[in-house]
Amino acid sequence: MKSITITGVRIIDLRFPTSREHIGSDAVNKDPDYSAAYCILETDSAHEGHGLTFTLGRGTELVVGALRYLTRFVKGRTLESITSDLNGFNLQLIGDTQFRWLGPEKGVIHLAVAALINAVWDLYAKAERKPVWRLLADMAPEQIVAAIDFRYIADALSPEEALEILRVAKSNQAERLAFLKENGYPAYTTSAGWFGFSDEKIRRLCREGIADGWTHFKLKVGGDAADDLRRGHIVREEIGWENRLMVDANQKWGVDEAIRRTRQLSELKPWWMEEPTSPDDILGHGRIRREAAPVRIATGEHCHNSVMFKQLLQSGAIDVCQIDSCRVAGVNENLAILLMAAKFGVPVCPHAGGVGLCEYVQHLALFDFLGVSCSMKNRVIEYVDHLHEHFVDPVVITRGRYMLPQQPGYSCEIRSASLERFAFPDGAVWKDEVRETDLI
Repeated sequence: MKSITITGVRIIDLRFPTSREHIGSDAVNKDPDYSAAYCILETDSAHEGHGLTFTLGRGTELVVGALRYLTRFVKGRTLESITSDLNGFNLQLIGDTQFRWLGPEKGVIHLAVAALINAVWDLYAKAERKPVWRLLADMAPEQIVAAIDFRYIADALSPEEALEILRVAKSNQAERLAFLKENGYPAYTTSAGWFGFSDEKIRRLCREGIADGWTHFKLKVGGDAADDLRRGHIVREEIGWENRLMVDANQKWGVDEAIRRTRQLSELKPWWMEEPTSPDDILGHGRIRREAAPVRIATGEHCHNSVMFKQLLQSGAIDVCQIDSCRVAGVNENLAILLMAAKFGVPVCPHAGGVGLCEYVQHLALFDFLGVSCSMKNRVIEYVDHLHEHFVDPVVITRGRYMLPQQPGYSCEIRSASLERFAFPDGAVWKDEVRETDLI
């Protein structure tokens, strides 16, 4: 790798007004503006590293502030000084003895850490002239293990166990790659079932989805019980019973209500019930899973860190592990979660409901297939058909499947014109609409 020095970092508060059309709406988040704390690592080379962490509008400025603080750990450093010890870099970001008090390893700080770590991986992959999925797949198992912080998860997954999983996965990797090149990776669509959509719009989008080759659809629930069931039957009428329907409550219910409502919705034959209760409630998820069986339980997009995933997996509380590319601390921590899920035999179905998340998580799922679980059984990546036009290297979907990204990097670079237009509060799309409450 040619020597590359990070000379500066640009931070942008980026917001898209998706709430105007109820895009992204669910029972809890009824007016989201898909947003991001976005950073650009400037270097003395032709390459830049782009990273973001997903937010929903107000509050993005808090993550931006944390991200600005963290840039002190990259300015003036060579890329090689970071990539030669990726876990050391991760520990430096999460280990500031005073700043850490505001976390630790959760919330605003961890979101900011994710944006910066993901930007480093984007720069690393560009310098190696590979997409991130390929960079990971080409790494030796020892390199992957060296990038992971095992301090709090070794009781569930030791470095030796992780090495064994990765070494076994190297077998027949070329054949799996050939399969991906020809067939892509299966996906499901959430775009037809947002909470704020009318019945007519849900019907139309389901029909369009079927015509486009989709076989997996997700519906947002968590409103009136009878209305949830009615809307679910609308989707079933349009997609039939041979295709798969998932339902997502977005943490709306307490445990008792989640059990009751999941049982009620079971007549829709959902492939899974997603986020039925607080994401922090490990034991609650376990009880829901036991008492609402056979409906499978999925969660993960709001899990703070690998420790929460460890507990969900150890306790048998979930059937589906939903990693998020920037809720935890970027690629490094997601590698740990992928490996734990593989050890416990739980399929990984990444969350991607947000700006840039589809672009991100395709790389993680592709590496899971190539280098960790080696399986697509019961695995799909979420897809939302929104905002991809703003990306330099947007996802490519063919007949309901993610096709392999080819450009070097993490596919998260947003076009400069979009960065300027949607920057908050001075971008053209916001300039005349910023309210005093948006700035609090």
